[in-house]
Amino acid sequence: MPRETPDGLPVDAILEGDCVELMQGLPERSVDLVFADPPYNLQLAQDLHRPNNSRVDGVDDAWDRFADFAAYDDFTVAWLSAARRILKDDGTLWVIGSYHNIFRVGSRLQDLGFWILNDVVWRKTNPMPNFRGRRFTNAHETMIWCSKGREARYTFNYDAMKALNEDLQMRSDWLLPICSGGERLKVGGRKAHTTQKPEALLHRVILAASQPGQVILDPFFGSGTTGAVAKRLGRRYIGIERQPDYVKLATGRLGRVVPADPESLVVTPSKRNQPRVPFGQVVERGLLSPGVLLFDQRRRHAAKVRADGTLVVDGASGSIHQIGAHVQGAPACNGWTFWHFESDDGLKPIDLLRQQIRAETGGTAAL
Repeated sequence: MPRETPDGLPVDAILEGDCVELMQGLPERSVDLVFADPPYNLQLAQDLHRPNNSRVDGVDDAWDRFADFAAYDDFTVAWLSAARRILKDDGTLWVIGSYHNIFRVGSRLQDLGFWILNDVVWRKTNPMPNFRGRRFTNAHETMIWCSKGREARYTFNYDAMKALNEDLQMRSDWLLPICSGGERLKVGGRKAHTTQKPEALLHRVILAASQPGQVILDPFFGSGTTGAVAKRLGRRYIGIERQPDYVKLATGRLGRVVPADPESLVVTPSKRNQPRVPFGQVVERGLLSPGVLLFDQRRRHAAKVRADGTLVVDGASGSIHQIGAHVQGAPACNGWTFWHFESDDGLKPIDLLRQQIRAETGGTAAL
């Protein structure tokens, strides 16, 4: 049985039926993240065969067929509008597609007021070859990540993504394999779902743009990859799927997922989200005394600390950032990392004192 939040939102559940109708029945502004993998409208005219004449198990399902582009556009506007209504003002939407549909989807979501944050290219390490040899191999799909508006305060776990990428800033091209091997769900020896996405892809999306306990909705649930990863990462999920066979498939899959323990779900916190600590707090708490000298790492510059938390050097005074920029002749400076204080172990950055205050106050040091 699905659980319900206080506002009546059914979570940890698969809702069977039309995604537009079911989303219209959910509470407004109740979902934190929407991940959508809509039909691509591939419009395959005939079967594909390999050079050995074996048939390619491609996407030929009825749910991927539309009468024409206008019908597909109408469908796109309908589900995007329904998703926008239930998305919280600080929530985000991800939609994935191929060259067949993603440009049309992107245009429609902009028309509806969404603000594109990134287009993320999923580069496949093992794409399906182009068997006819008349085009380039389609080796990628595109995801569009967007907020509800330009000024939205959305979630982005920047430092967690950097940590995931061995302390390098995460780029917008992701090299990941397609779903294969033991991860690929099968029924009777054949693919259970033709467009099953790899869990690694959803892991990165959900980790980047949500927090534990938040609600992730997938209006085209399919084999349940979004729900499986959301459950493992301590998020609540809502899946919407119209095909009974897929509902049954996803239900069984989700029953086998074991959530990670809460302690392991804590991700590297974003520095932007940490409480602000003015340099004046360092002085008033006695961590540095008025009159003490601060230096740059190489001792080329020295500045005196004043009681009000400003610095003075050669008649110029200002904040740690302003004076740091002044002595370097630079337009800007991060004073927390530029200035150092004398310790028993030599020079240490004053940022260590800011971190000490944050630790002592339990992350509530902002004024």
